[in-house]
Amino acid sequence: MADYEAIVIGAGNGGLTAAATLAQHGVRTLLLERHNVPGGCATSFCRGRFEFEVALHQLSGIGTEEKPGPLRLLLARLGVLDRLELVPMDDLYRVVIPEVIDITLKPDRDATVAALQAHFPAHKDGIAEWFDLLWGLFGEVIGAFYFKDPQVTREKYPLFHRYALQTSAAEMDRCLKDPVLKTVASAYWTYMGLPPSRLALTDMAALYFAYSEFLPYHLRGGSQALSNALAQSVLDAGGDIRFNCGVRRILVDDEGVAGVVTEAGDTIAARQVVSNVSKVATYVDLIEADRVPLAVLDELRQARIGPSAFTVYLGLDAEAADLGMTASTTFIVGDTDPDRIYARMFQREIGPRDGMLLTCYNAIDPGFSPPGTCQAALVTLKYGESWRDVPPRDYADEKYRIAADMLSAAERVFPGLRGRVEEMEIATPLTHQRYLGHPQGAIYGFDHHVKDSPLFVANRPHIRGLYGAGGWYGSGGFQPTLESGVAAARAVLRHLNRSEAR
Repeated sequence: MADYEAIVIGAGNGGLTAAATLAQHGVRTLLLERHNVPGGCATSFCRGRFEFEVALHQLSGIGTEEKPGPLRLLLARLGVLDRLELVPMDDLYRVVIPEVIDITLKPDRDATVAALQAHFPAHKDGIAEWFDLLWGLFGEVIGAFYFKDPQVTREKYPLFHRYALQTSAAEMDRCLKDPVLKTVASAYWTYMGLPPSRLALTDMAALYFAYSEFLPYHLRGGSQALSNALAQSVLDAGGDIRFNCGVRRILVDDEGVAGVVTEAGDTIAARQVVSNVSKVATYVDLIEADRVPLAVLDELRQARIGPSAFTVYLGLDAEAADLGMTASTTFIVGDTDPDRIYARMFQREIGPRDGMLLTCYNAIDPGFSPPGTCQAALVTLKYGESWRDVPPRDYADEKYRIAADMLSAAERVFPGLRGRVEEMEIATPLTHQRYLGHPQGAIYGFDHHVKDSPLFVANRPHIRGLYGAGGWYGSGGFQPTLESGVAAARAVLRHLNRSEAR
């Protein structure tokens, strides 16, 4: 059996971009995936006449041909951009607080500021100040870290030095004040899993900059189209992929990584391994305990596993407009206090005061489902612990009971929704745990508090030749995990003294 220079474990976003980057630079690369299709979260499944998107709501970092974003440039370098049909979204998002406000923002900073100022004229100056702060702060983060400025001085980067260790809440409270305004202007916090009182201000700035400057996008064919294109790029560059082939063990000797043992018992040698499985599984399940550095265990003890999700996938026998789904992304908010919403993320129950997101792909892509239909994903964040103690005999009843409550909450915005359901599938945190292999079904990896920011915690290899890619080694979400695979591959190329020039 042939040995390889590099093995990538897991064909999620980070694994696919890592394998494609390595193969395209002449590295003999093997990508191993335990599932029968590539993608991880970036995939789809079929029920009846509907093909459901698993996880992608809005793809950030794309930009336009004239003003390309970092993800567009990355996909172009990997040779997959021409294989994708990208559809820009007309709206940033819609926020509905039943009986309080219904507002849709556009993916443009000036338009967003103008819309918020029109709805909240008493806070006109604070709104402008808030968005000036987000853009100014993230502009400094780009200069200091993305462009790797060797002189990150207080004089050169005053906003970064002032706010790098601060959460979002204090400045948001100072600038915006009104709780309804704060709810509308910070709805994206759920894309990171932590409320403003816990979410780094730099992360809040990154979210709004990424979507407003480079637009949110939909992928025609869903995220599975992206995963398929990336997998094909690995093969086109001479890399190998084995599906239905999980890894049982990462082999480590005195020199570092030595290879892997598959679940089928095959031993494959390689001195470079990129792990796109969770950091917990990598170091606890796949490596012999006496080969795991104490520093890794200390990191794991200090980290908290992030939230999972409860998702109801809906195939509906009516068109989106007929159901009032006027925006592709709708945040339904039952409480203007995000800390109370966060506290309920630790409970199984779902009620009208929970926060949830409805994504209707047909609102931007009418052909996403058969004529006369639409499909939607209704999702709310939930930590996985609350599902661990559900007896197996009660599991089905429990998930259908909670899904019914979730649909009732959504019907406050979309009346009659339940009566139009043709197909429905439900994913609990246990579902995500089973399909993704993530502890507690976490969808973002670890919680990313200020202390855990990649700006301060380097994704360095603790074992020679072992690198991490994906949300467990940095930020969660599509753009960050796709970028993380390229970063891991570049680290391997540097170790192999392989030029990154193509």
